[in-house]
Amino acid sequence: MTVLSGAFSEALRHSTRQVHDRAHHSRYMSALLDGALSLAGYTRLAAQYWFVYRELEAAGEAMAGDPVGAPFVVDELRRVPALAEDLAFLAGPDWERTIRPVPATERYVDRLREVAFDWPGGFVAHHYTRYLGDLAGGQVVGALLRRTYGITGAGARFYDFGALGSPSAFRRHYKANLDAAPWGEAERQRIVAETLHAFELNIAVLADLAESSEELAAA
Repeated sequence: MTVLSGAFSEALRHSTRQVHDRAHHSRYMSALLDGALSLAGYTRLAAQYWFVYRELEAAGEAMAGDPVGAPFVVDELRRVPALAEDLAFLAGPDWERTIRPVPATERYVDRLREVAFDWPGGFVAHHYTRYLGDLAGGQVVGALLRRTYGITGAGARFYDFGALGSPSAFRRHYKANLDAAPWGEAERQRIVAETLHAFELNIAVLADLAESSEELAAA
Protein backbone atom coordinates (compact mmCIF):
# COMPACT_ATOMS: atom_id res chain seq x y z
CA MET A 1 0.00 0.00 0.00
CA THR A 2 1.41 3.37 -1.04
CA VAL A 3 1.43 6.10 1.59
CA LEU A 4 -0.51 9.07 0.18
CA SER A 5 1.53 11.89 1.62
CA GLY A 6 1.41 15.49 0.43
CA ALA A 7 -1.42 17.01 -1.58
CA PHE A 8 -4.21 14.49 -2.00
CA SER A 9 -5.17 15.90 -5.40
CA GLU A 10 -1.72 15.06 -6.78
CA ALA A 11 -1.68 11.64 -5.14
CA LEU A 12 -5.10 10.88 -6.64
CA ARG A 13 -4.04 12.03 -10.10
CA HIS A 14 -0.86 9.98 -9.95
CA SER A 15 -2.64 6.87 -8.64
CA THR A 16 -5.19 6.90 -11.48
CA ARG A 17 -2.92 7.83 -14.39
CA GLN A 18 -2.63 4.36 -15.87
CA VAL A 19 -6.31 3.47 -15.66
CA HIS A 20 -7.17 6.88 -17.10
CA ASP A 21 -4.99 6.13 -20.12
CA ARG A 22 -6.65 2.73 -20.55
CA ALA A 23 -10.06 4.38 -20.68
CA HIS A 24 -8.90 6.97 -23.19
CA HIS A 25 -7.42 4.28 -25.47
CA SER A 26 -10.30 1.81 -25.25
CA ARG A 27 -11.55 0.35 -28.53
CA TYR A 28 -14.80 2.28 -28.48
CA MET A 29 -13.25 5.60 -27.54
CA SER A 30 -10.49 5.19 -30.10
CA ALA A 31 -13.09 4.58 -32.82
CA LEU A 32 -15.06 7.63 -31.72
CA LEU A 33 -12.00 9.91 -31.67
CA ASP A 34 -10.93 8.59 -35.08
CA GLY A 35 -14.32 9.56 -36.52
CA ALA A 36 -15.07 5.92 -37.27
CA LEU A 37 -18.47 5.84 -35.56
CA SER A 38 -21.74 7.07 -36.96
CA LEU A 39 -23.75 9.64 -35.05
CA ALA A 40 -25.98 6.77 -33.91
CA GLY A 41 -22.88 5.15 -32.43
CA TYR A 42 -22.14 8.26 -30.40
CA THR A 43 -25.80 8.49 -29.35
CA ARG A 44 -25.49 5.14 -27.60
CA LEU A 45 -22.66 6.57 -25.49
CA ALA A 46 -24.69 9.67 -24.63
CA ALA A 47 -27.52 7.39 -23.51
CA GLN A 48 -25.20 5.59 -21.08
CA TYR A 49 -24.11 8.94 -19.68
CA TRP A 50 -27.75 9.78 -19.02
CA PHE A 51 -28.19 6.79 -16.71
CA VAL A 52 -24.90 7.41 -14.92
CA TYR A 53 -25.27 11.15 -14.43
CA ARG A 54 -28.89 10.88 -13.37
CA GLU A 55 -27.76 8.69 -10.47
CA LEU A 56 -24.62 10.68 -9.69
CA GLU A 57 -26.52 13.96 -9.54
CA ALA A 58 -29.19 12.39 -7.35
CA ALA A 59 -26.33 11.44 -5.03
CA GLY A 60 -25.18 15.05 -5.19
CA GLU A 61 -28.56 16.17 -3.90
CA ALA A 62 -28.16 13.74 -1.01
CA MET A 63 -24.67 15.13 -0.31
CA ALA A 64 -25.64 18.79 -0.47
CA GLY A 65 -26.03 18.99 3.29
CA ASP A 66 -22.93 16.97 4.16
CA PRO A 67 -19.99 19.07 5.40
CA VAL A 68 -17.44 16.99 3.47
CA GLY A 69 -19.43 16.23 0.34
CA ALA A 70 -21.16 19.61 -0.07
CA PRO A 71 -18.17 21.56 -1.49
CA PHE A 72 -18.16 19.19 -4.46
CA VAL A 73 -21.83 19.74 -5.28
CA VAL A 74 -21.66 22.47 -7.92
CA ASP A 75 -24.85 23.43 -9.74
CA GLU A 76 -22.92 24.66 -12.79
CA LEU A 77 -21.49 21.17 -13.29
CA ARG A 78 -24.85 19.44 -13.65
CA ARG A 79 -25.03 17.44 -16.87
CA VAL A 80 -28.50 15.90 -16.73
CA PRO A 81 -30.34 18.87 -18.29
CA ALA A 82 -27.76 19.05 -21.10
CA LEU A 83 -28.00 15.31 -21.71
CA ALA A 84 -31.78 15.50 -21.90
CA GLU A 85 -31.50 18.19 -24.56
CA ASP A 86 -28.83 16.25 -26.43
CA LEU A 87 -30.79 13.00 -26.44
CA ALA A 88 -33.97 14.73 -27.61
CA PHE A 89 -31.93 15.92 -30.61
CA LEU A 90 -29.96 12.71 -31.17
CA ALA A 91 -32.57 10.05 -30.41
CA GLY A 92 -35.85 11.90 -30.98
CA PRO A 93 -38.69 13.11 -28.75
CA ASP A 94 -39.37 9.61 -27.37
CA TRP A 95 -35.75 9.12 -26.28
CA GLU A 96 -36.61 8.28 -22.65
CA ARG A 97 -38.60 5.26 -23.83
CA THR A 98 -36.09 4.11 -26.42
CA ILE A 99 -32.67 4.31 -24.79
CA ARG A 100 -31.35 1.30 -22.85
CA PRO A 101 -28.40 0.82 -20.50
CA VAL A 102 -25.83 -1.79 -21.42
CA PRO A 103 -25.13 -4.33 -18.64
CA ALA A 104 -21.97 -2.49 -17.52
CA THR A 105 -23.96 0.72 -17.12
CA GLU A 106 -26.44 -1.10 -14.90
CA ARG A 107 -23.54 -2.28 -12.72
CA TYR A 108 -22.15 1.26 -12.67
CA VAL A 109 -25.46 2.71 -11.50
CA ASP A 110 -25.77 -0.03 -8.87
CA ARG A 111 -22.34 0.91 -7.51
CA LEU A 112 -23.30 4.57 -7.31
CA ARG A 113 -26.34 3.60 -5.26
CA GLU A 114 -24.11 1.56 -2.95
CA VAL A 115 -21.42 4.16 -2.19
CA ALA A 116 -22.28 7.67 -3.38
CA PHE A 117 -25.38 8.57 -1.36
CA ASP A 118 -24.13 8.15 2.20
CA TRP A 119 -20.33 8.01 1.95
CA PRO A 120 -18.80 11.40 1.07
CA GLY A 121 -15.54 9.80 -0.06
CA GLY A 122 -17.40 7.46 -2.40
CA PHE A 123 -19.37 10.35 -3.84
CA VAL A 124 -16.19 12.35 -4.42
CA ALA A 125 -14.41 9.35 -6.00
CA HIS A 126 -17.11 9.02 -8.66
CA HIS A 127 -17.62 12.77 -8.96
CA TYR A 128 -13.89 13.28 -9.62
CA THR A 129 -13.74 10.46 -12.18
CA ARG A 130 -16.64 11.68 -14.25
CA TYR A 131 -16.71 15.46 -14.06
CA LEU A 132 -13.02 16.26 -14.26
CA GLY A 133 -12.63 13.77 -17.08
CA ASP A 134 -15.45 15.33 -19.08
CA LEU A 135 -14.29 18.84 -18.29
CA ALA A 136 -10.84 18.04 -19.72
CA GLY A 137 -10.75 15.15 -22.20
CA GLY A 138 -14.41 15.50 -23.00
CA GLN A 139 -13.66 18.74 -24.78
CA VAL A 140 -11.90 16.68 -27.44
CA VAL A 141 -15.15 14.83 -28.04
CA GLY A 142 -17.05 18.10 -28.20
CA ALA A 143 -14.67 19.32 -30.91
CA LEU A 144 -15.12 16.03 -32.75
CA LEU A 145 -18.89 16.42 -32.75
CA ARG A 146 -18.48 19.81 -34.41
CA ARG A 147 -15.88 18.62 -36.90
CA THR A 148 -17.25 15.18 -37.83
CA TYR A 149 -21.00 15.55 -37.42
CA GLY A 150 -21.49 19.31 -37.70
CA ILE A 151 -23.17 19.49 -34.28
CA THR A 152 -22.64 22.72 -32.37
CA GLY A 153 -25.74 23.15 -30.20
CA ALA A 154 -28.29 20.56 -29.12
CA GLY A 155 -26.56 17.21 -29.42
CA ALA A 156 -23.32 18.59 -27.97
CA ARG A 157 -24.55 20.46 -24.88
CA PHE A 158 -23.03 17.82 -22.62
CA TYR A 159 -19.57 19.20 -23.34
CA ASP A 160 -20.50 22.85 -22.81
CA PHE A 161 -19.15 23.89 -19.41
CA GLY A 162 -19.36 27.61 -20.10
CA ALA A 163 -21.35 28.24 -16.92
CA LEU A 164 -18.26 27.35 -14.89
CA GLY A 165 -16.21 30.21 -16.26
CA SER A 166 -12.51 29.40 -16.56
CA PRO A 167 -11.97 25.58 -16.62
CA SER A 168 -8.43 25.94 -15.32
CA ALA A 169 -9.59 28.13 -12.42
CA PHE A 170 -12.30 25.61 -11.59
CA ARG A 171 -9.83 22.72 -11.62
CA ARG A 172 -7.60 24.62 -9.19
CA HIS A 173 -10.58 25.22 -6.92
CA TYR A 174 -11.57 21.55 -7.14
CA LYS A 175 -8.06 20.38 -6.26
CA ALA A 176 -8.02 22.77 -3.32
CA ASN A 177 -11.22 21.16 -2.05
CA LEU A 178 -9.67 17.71 -2.40
CA ASP A 179 -6.63 18.83 -0.43
CA ALA A 180 -8.68 20.57 2.27
CA ALA A 181 -11.07 17.68 2.96
CA PRO A 182 -10.45 16.13 6.41
CA TRP A 183 -9.43 12.67 5.22
CA GLY A 184 -6.87 10.62 7.10
CA GLU A 185 -4.53 8.12 5.46
CA ALA A 186 -6.94 5.17 5.64
CA GLU A 187 -9.78 7.19 4.10
CA ARG A 188 -7.50 8.49 1.35
CA GLN A 189 -6.57 4.92 0.49
CA ARG A 190 -10.23 3.96 0.42
CA ILE A 191 -11.09 6.87 -1.88
CA VAL A 192 -8.25 6.03 -4.26
CA ALA A 193 -9.49 2.43 -4.42
CA GLU A 194 -13.03 3.61 -5.20
CA THR A 195 -11.76 6.04 -7.83
CA LEU A 196 -9.88 3.22 -9.54
CA HIS A 197 -13.07 1.17 -9.38
CA ALA A 198 -15.00 4.06 -10.94
CA PHE A 199 -12.54 4.14 -13.84
CA GLU A 200 -12.92 0.38 -14.30
CA LEU A 201 -16.69 0.78 -14.41
CA ASN A 202 -16.31 3.40 -17.13
CA ILE A 203 -13.98 1.13 -19.10
CA ALA A 204 -16.50 -1.70 -18.81
CA VAL A 205 -19.24 0.52 -20.26
CA LEU A 206 -17.02 1.35 -23.23
CA ALA A 207 -16.20 -2.35 -23.69
CA ASP A 208 -19.90 -3.26 -23.70
CA LEU A 209 -20.59 -0.56 -26.27
CA ALA A 210 -17.78 -1.86 -28.47
CA GLU A 211 -18.89 -5.48 -28.21
CA SER A 212 -22.48 -4.64 -29.08
CA SER A 213 -21.62 -2.21 -31.88
CA GLU A 214 -22.41 -3.45 -35.38
CA GLU A 215 -20.11 -0.78 -36.75
CA LEU A 216 -17.10 -2.06 -34.81
CA ALA A 217 -17.98 -5.69 -35.47
CA ALA A 218 -17.92 -4.98 -39.20
CA ALA A 219 -14.63 -3.09 -39.01
